[in-house]
Amino acid sequence: MPSRSESRTQLIESLMERFPHVPREAVIKEDLLRGGIAFDESALSDNENGEVKPKSYFIFSFDHGTLPELGAAALRRPPEEIVLTGGPYELRRTVVSVRVNPSSPYRVAADDNGVLGLYLDGARISDVGLPPMPDYYRHTLENGKSVMEVAPTIQWGYLIYLTVFRVCQYFGAKEECQYCDINHNWRQQKAAGRPYTGVKPMDEVLEALAIIDKYDTNKSSTAYTLTGGAITTRLQGKDEADFYGQYAKAIEERFPGRWIGKVVAQALPKEDVQRFHDYGVRIYHPNYEVWDPYLFERYCPGKERYVGRDEWHRRILDSAEVFGPRNVIPNFVAGVEMAEPFGFKTVDEAIDSTVEGLQYFMSRGITPRFTTWCPEPTTPLGKANPQGAPLEYHVRLLEAYRATMEANGLTSPPGYGPAGPGNAVFSVSSFMDSLPAEKAAPEDAITPATAG
Repeated sequence: MPSRSESRTQLIESLMERFPHVPREAVIKEDLLRGGIAFDESALSDNENGEVKPKSYFIFSFDHGTLPELGAAALRRPPEEIVLTGGPYELRRTVVSVRVNPSSPYRVAADDNGVLGLYLDGARISDVGLPPMPDYYRHTLENGKSVMEVAPTIQWGYLIYLTVFRVCQYFGAKEECQYCDINHNWRQQKAAGRPYTGVKPMDEVLEALAIIDKYDTNKSSTAYTLTGGAITTRLQGKDEADFYGQYAKAIEERFPGRWIGKVVAQALPKEDVQRFHDYGVRIYHPNYEVWDPYLFERYCPGKERYVGRDEWHRRILDSAEVFGPRNVIPNFVAGVEMAEPFGFKTVDEAIDSTVEGLQYFMSRGITPRFTTWCPEPTTPLGKANPQGAPLEYHVRLLEAYRATMEANGLTSPPGYGPAGPGNAVFSVSSFMDSLPAEKAAPEDAITPATAG
C-alpha cells in the first residue's frame, strides 16, 4: 500500500522502476483490477441500446460497491472492458476487465474534445477505447431475452461465458468461499429488477449461440466457458458432471468444433472428469483457489468440508490423465494470500507460498492461471480488506509466475488467446500480458486425451 505521503502515481512508477522485466502495462492493469475504476457519466454505456458493449455481470459482481452504491453506473452500465493505449507510459494495447469503484484514484472521463482517457491523480495517463456493441447483442431470442443475458462475451469478444447455474450450493458463512459474491450478486441483480436467470435453459443457450455464430462473421469468439456454482447434491436430478456436461454435449453436437469448450467445475473424481471429456469439453479448470493449507481451510470451508484440499489436488493430477496436463488449468485467486486476519503479513511470505503451489503443478506439466482478487464488499474478506492486497504482491507474482513457468519448460496455456504485452485479451489478470509474445496456442496445441 502507498504511504500517506506517497501518491498512487509514485507507487506505480516506483514499481515499474524496481521490476523492469514486468511490462508497465501489467503494473497499471493489476492496480485497476485490484482497486477498481471510477467512471464519469460520459464514459458509461447506454445499456443494450447504445454503441458500447455494457458490463454483463456474468458471474460475480467484480465491483467495489453494491449496485445501490454505484450511482449512475448502476443505471447506465459501465463498459464490459476498456482498452488502454499510449499516454506518458507509452502503453501498448491492454485489455482490462471493468471493476467499478467510485472512490478509485483512477477515473475514465472525456476531455474537452470528447476523447476518453484514463486519469490518475488528476493526470491523463492513457487513451481509453471502449468495446463496440457486437452485432449479436442487437438480436434477441424468440422469448425476448437478450444474448447478453444468456451468453455474454468477455475478453474483447474472445470468450463466451456461460454461467448456466448462477448460484452456489456452498451456502452461508460456514460453506461459501470467503472472497466470493456469486450468491450475493444473484440477489442484487434480482433486487434491481434485472433479468438474471438462476438456471439457464438448454434451448436458450443453444439459441443464443446460434445468434452469435450467425452474426460473429469475423469469428472473434473462439472459446466458451461453462461454469456456475458448485453442486454438492443434485440439480435438476443431475450431479455436477452431468449438469454442466449436458450443455457441452448439446453445444458440440449443434456446433461441432466451432469453439474451444472449457468447463470450470469442482475438482471431481476421475470418472466424472472423463464424462466431461466424453461430452466434448477440451479444457478443464478445477480451481484450487489458494495454495496454503491453513488459508484454504479458512477461505474455502465448503470445499474443505466436502472434498478437502489434499483430495482436491489429487483430483487435479488425476484429471491430467484424462485431458492431458496442458489442458488442465486450475485458477487461484491472487491476493487473498495476504487478506487479514489470517493471511501472510509480508509479500515475501505470500509469494513464497504461491510459488510453492505453482511449482507443484507446473513441475507436473499443469499450468495454473489466476484471477486478480477484487475485494467485493459483501464478502467477508472484501469487507475486512477493502484495499485488497498490496500492488507489490501482484507485480512480484507476475515476475515469479513467468520464472516458474520458464523453469519448467512451459508456455502460455491454451484457450486464452495470444500472449504478450500489446497482444493479450485475457482481462481479469495480467498473466497473459506478462508472458513472452507467441502465436496463440493452436488453439493451440490442445492435446487430445489418451485415457479411455
